[in-house]
Amino acid sequence: MQNFGSDQEISMKIPPELKYSSSHEWIKIEEDGSAIIGITDHGQDALGDLIYVELAQVGDIIESGMELAIVESMKAATDICSPVSGEVIDINRTLSSDPKIVNKSPFDDGWFLRLKLSNSRECDNLIDSEEYSALVEADL
Repeated sequence: MQNFGSDQEISMKIPPELKYSSSHEWIKIEEDGSAIIGITDHGQDALGDLIYVELAQVGDIIESGMELAIVESMKAATDICSPVSGEVIDINRTLSSDPKIVNKSPFDDGWFLRLKLSNSRECDNLIDSEEYSALVEADL
């Protein structure tokens, strides 16, 4: 992970409209109640350039804390776990052929999957952008 000195400005993007997990996943709750999940700018930066992404499949049931993806970079292979429970209703198929999209656009084109939430109250356990920003700053 890049080490920022005290005089350097943190340049990580942390969109205020999203919810976050302490393990660096972001969640966007859609109007239909589904949730789009990806990893944060800080998360992708810590991993380095991704060379492989394997996602759960449409129809899979994911419980909070379960693996939803495996990502590989030149540094390591890492399990990405879901902070919420639900059924996978869509995946970002582009990631299998171009995993570096996550590094280039973690909040837009680099999303991982969409879940039909089975318990929307789990979102109450997530943190907002201010809390996540403080977590990232403590991590550096």
